[in-house]
Amino acid sequence: MEKIPPGIDPSVPSPARIYDYLLGGKDNFASDREAAAKLIQAAPNAQEEVRANRRFLIRAVEYLADQGIRQFLDIGTGLPTQENVHEVALRKAPDSRIVYVDNDPIVLAHARALLGRNPQVAVAQGDLREPESILDNPEVTEHLDFNEPVGLLLVAILHFLPDEAAYPAVAKLRDRLAPGSHLVISHGSAGRLDDKGVAAIRRVYARSSAGEAVARTREEILRFFEGCELVEPGVVTVDEWRPREGEPVRTRTEGAVVYGGVGVVG
Repeated sequence: MEKIPPGIDPSVPSPARIYDYLLGGKDNFASDREAAAKLIQAAPNAQEEVRANRRFLIRAVEYLADQGIRQFLDIGTGLPTQENVHEVALRKAPDSRIVYVDNDPIVLAHARALLGRNPQVAVAQGDLREPESILDNPEVTEHLDFNEPVGLLLVAILHFLPDEAAYPAVAKLRDRLAPGSHLVISHGSAGRLDDKGVAAIRRVYARSSAGEAVARTREEILRFFEGCELVEPGVVTVDEWRPREGEPVRTRTEGAVVYGGVGVVG
């Protein structure tokens, strides 16, 4: 990464830039690469899980488009890479409208540069800890009609919020969605990591701009879907969720796990 936006300390790792590095991107600093190396040391399958999570996102967006969803709200979007939400959605349904929301200045700068003047895509600053500020943001409400179904994407973001922030945030967002809206969630879990591995991952994120990371169980992740009807096969590991022919469905014998699921708002 060549240019550093004002207000960014490159010595502090960012979850978005760590994720970018694990995906093979170039929008990261030395601190992010060092943090990623520590994650891989703690959970050797970390890079595989990140890439499986990306494939899940693509399949989930395609599924939503097939169900008639034409509005997408992606909160905690991360740095743009190949097969972003808008690319997948617009390929499936050219009349789709997409809003990306993030609180990282680098993410926002890159997203706006990438999207330019695309009238069907908007980028807004917002923090999942303050869901009302997202739902009432004019950049969001001018682009999306919450009286119509929306695809709400919370992909690899909720594990950076403690319980007292995460569960109320999802509930407030869900309560604003029209019936027929879809909720897409993926979330990190300890899987087969021992306490030492979990502690090592928590230390990495404690030193990052996120401040913490919470590895929830599958049952705890299921709680986020209260008020929704789960789409088959429910909440499963991300590469078990409706894999395409030829995509890997791995048997996890070690390391962390990312779970994913899609729910329909009633």
